[in-house]
Amino acid sequence: MSLEQLIMADMKDAMKAKNEGVLRGLRAIKAEIIKAKTEPGANGAISAEGELKLLQKLVKQRKDSLDIYNQQNRADLAQKEEEEIAVIEKFLPKQMTEAELKAALAAIIAETGASSPADMGKVMGAATKQLAGKADGKAISAAVKEMLSK
Repeated sequence: MSLEQLIMADMKDAMKAKNEGVLRGLRAIKAEIIKAKTEPGANGAISAEGELKLLQKLVKQRKDSLDIYNQQNRADLAQKEEEEIAVIEKFLPKQMTEAELKAALAAIIAETGASSPADMGKVMGAATKQLAGKADGKAISAAVKEMLSK
């Protein structure tokens, strides 16, 4: 079952249950899928990797908004963002823990032969491909920088 079909089925359930927070998050995902499918060169389809990137982008946008709302003491808006993040994250693969991330990065560093911060580009290229969807780009970057500066 494609992501779009899952979203439509969940939207129907959310409408029946009158769950406004879940429905808002699902509608946001559906809107992005439609937008991605209608972009030039998409040919009316979106790949699994494209779906993953799309979901990650949506979560990142909402986390950024959440930070801003928390800084401005807007609990009402922050609550809405948290609800949408929870809905979107249901469709993403389970995120890696910090220990799992460091173990995976140690293997990638050994694989690429990186030894100094100057080699960060090589490691990041391989890491972002291997760990796509399983870890946040900022977390990967921070861990790589820490591991290569030792």
